[in-house]
Amino acid sequence: MKVKHILLFVSVVLLDQLSKWLLDINMQIGDSITLIPGFFRITYLHNTGAAWSMFEGKMGFFMIVTVIALIVMGYFYYCAEKKDTLTKYGLVLMMAGTLGNFIDRLCFQHVRDFLDFVILGYDFPVFNVADIALCVGVFLILVSVFLEERFGGVKK
Repeated sequence: MKVKHILLFVSVVLLDQLSKWLLDINMQIGDSITLIPGFFRITYLHNTGAAWSMFEGKMGFFMIVTVIALIVMGYFYYCAEKKDTLTKYGLVLMMAGTLGNFIDRLCFQHVRDFLDFVILGYDFPVFNVADIALCVGVFLILVSVFLEERFGGVKK
C-alpha cells in the first residue's frame, strides 16, 4: 500500500474515532444540538444495525461480514492496476469506513452516529464519519467504472 493511501486510511479511522470520542465525553445518547436550523444537527445515537438500522441487533452477523468485506476489499486493492487511482482511493476509503464502524461494534456493540441532516424536508438517517468515507469510496469506484466503460480508463 502506498504511503499516501496508508495516511488517508489512518487519518479517516482516527477522525472517525476522535469525533465519536468527543461525542462520548460531551453528550448523552439522544442529545441534539442544532447548528443550522431546519438543516443540520448533531444528534448522538447508537445504532445496533447497518444503514437505516437494517439488521438491528445482529452483531455476530456484522462481525463476520465485516471481516470478510475487509479481506475482499484488501484483495481488490492489491489486484487493482497501479494506474487505477480512483479505484484504489475508493477502496482505501471504504476499508477505513468499514474499520471505523467495526471498531465501534467490537468495542461497544453498536455504532455511534451523530451527523443529522434534513434535506428537502426529508429527515435523513443519522450517520458518522466512517459512513461518509464508505459513501465517497463507493462513489469513486463508480466513477472509475464509468470512466473505464466510457473512455477506456482514467489518465493519471
